[in-house]
Amino acid sequence: MSGIGTAGTATLGHRSVNRLGYGAMQLAGPGVFGPPKDRAEAVAVLREAVARGVNHIDTSDFYGPHVTNQIIREALHPYPDDLVIVTKVGASRGADASWNPAVSAEDLTAAVHDNLRHLGLDVLEVVNLRAMFSVHGPAEGSIEAPLAVLADLQRRGLIRRIGLSNVTAAQVAEGRRITDIACVQNHYNLVHRADDALIDALAATGTAYVPFFPLGGFSPIQSQGLSEVARRLDATPMQVALAWLLRRSPNLLPIPGTSSRGHLRENLDAAALDLPDAAMRVLDGLAGGVPAGSARVEGH
Repeated sequence: MSGIGTAGTATLGHRSVNRLGYGAMQLAGPGVFGPPKDRAEAVAVLREAVARGVNHIDTSDFYGPHVTNQIIREALHPYPDDLVIVTKVGASRGADASWNPAVSAEDLTAAVHDNLRHLGLDVLEVVNLRAMFSVHGPAEGSIEAPLAVLADLQRRGLIRRIGLSNVTAAQVAEGRRITDIACVQNHYNLVHRADDALIDALAATGTAYVPFFPLGGFSPIQSQGLSEVARRLDATPMQVALAWLLRRSPNLLPIPGTSSRGHLRENLDAAALDLPDAAMRVLDGLAGGVPAGSARVEGH
């Protein structure tokens, strides 16, 4: 079974990981709520991902809720020594499947303990604080109070590294005044590039940037352009979008998610896809005319 080593490695916190990871969000039911239709396939996807060289899995106990973490534990525990599981806190799910802020000290402490319990861990390698000033994308507001809670849990030995999700550059700067920031996880892809400057700034300090929704928010014209490049390269649009992310900056750690082993294999094969300069120029041009924050983003 082929691996994903051609994508290279990067540092996440203090750990080295293969740059192409796996996002577990799609292992839950529709709307990231409730159980999956096929739990056995979800378990098989995770096991194949690790067998193919994935050693960075992104999850959260509010996926389901609890569902993805329980599936990860069933599939992979006891975990390989090189596996880095990154989780996130700061949100909760309503009975109506709504996404709600959960950033009080009590909420965050309970969330960390829930992640530990459902994953079967004594310490969480990386915990991302998801800012919830808006569920549609980053919005300004102070993250000092919730981040201080996580920093205290870190001092107590429950968390090794802290990251940020759904944040602005100003919030990253604020976070760094409170604690070391291991990674930033935001919506970013070849047409939604509001974080270009932030990515470059993080790369200069060796800080990982974890982009999600590699195909999220494309217009029909942009999708057509991507599909044309993919056709010429005998690849899928997702493979091209992932290959572009891997080439964009060495600190980018994409986490494509899927509940299908077939799609998993296609995604991981993107690590070996070579994008010619001509294709890069076409892909870079697809971003024109997309206002920052124009896509509705929920759930990550």
